[in-house]
Amino acid sequence: MVTTPQPTQPTKVIYPDSDGNPMAENTRQFRWIVVIKENLEILFDDDPNVFVAGDLLWYPMEGNNKLRQAPDIMVAFGRPKGVPEASPQENRGSYKQWEEGNIPPQVVFEILSPGNRLKEMVKKQQFYDRYGVEEYYIFDPDRFDFHGWIRNQTGSLELIEQAENWTSPRLGIRFELIEEQFTIYRPDGQRFLTPTELAKLAEQQRQEAQQQRQEAQQQRLEAQQQRQEAQQQHQRAELAEARLRELEARLQQLEGDRPSP
Repeated sequence: MVTTPQPTQPTKVIYPDSDGNPMAENTRQFRWIVVIKENLEILFDDDPNVFVAGDLLWYPMEGNNKLRQAPDIMVAFGRPKGVPEASPQENRGSYKQWEEGNIPPQVVFEILSPGNRLKEMVKKQQFYDRYGVEEYYIFDPDRFDFHGWIRNQTGSLELIEQAENWTSPRLGIRFELIEEQFTIYRPDGQRFLTPTELAKLAEQQRQEAQQQRQEAQQQRLEAQQQRQEAQQQHQRAELAEARLRELEARLQQLEGDRPSP
């Protein structure tokens, strides 16, 4: 008896949501990752089609789960945000490019730690260059070194000259490195704030809003009191006029009742 071979089912490729590596190796690196990621989310909060993520695995090619990178921060323009109440695609465990309109992240950041090796960073740069990143930035918070690359007209990432005073074409933010002070500025000129500073600013704004509401309420009460006083004055004036009319009427009556000489 001849056995007819059965067609084999293609093996389903699993794309892990984690590479097992920590997000950061120390608090300084973690702080800068959080500062840049959170401020970028705030900056593009009103744009539903700008996706910002931190330490998210990016798979550029379907079928290859070994080909991947997890930028410390990445920004993808033209892709919906990821929010808890969103659809499964928008609430991502990883960034699968073929499910994202084949749009690669246009901007990526790497915040160096003492454990980063030159060979590792060269591989990352080659990966970002090959798979379509437009702007690539590296900041070393221990040495206060900042470098950037931008995709040139020939289609490759080119080192940015004087990146220590550079404005990102995509993000509109400006980087400034003076001695040992690295600052990032929003397009409106405000600097990126730490989560603690953001919380203090939010509390300050909340208190100012509360004070403004109290002042507005006080003004409404004063206006209401003034209206009531004006109404009372109007009523007193009407009462005085009525009494005057009544008095005039009595005088006229008395004059009418007075006998003629």
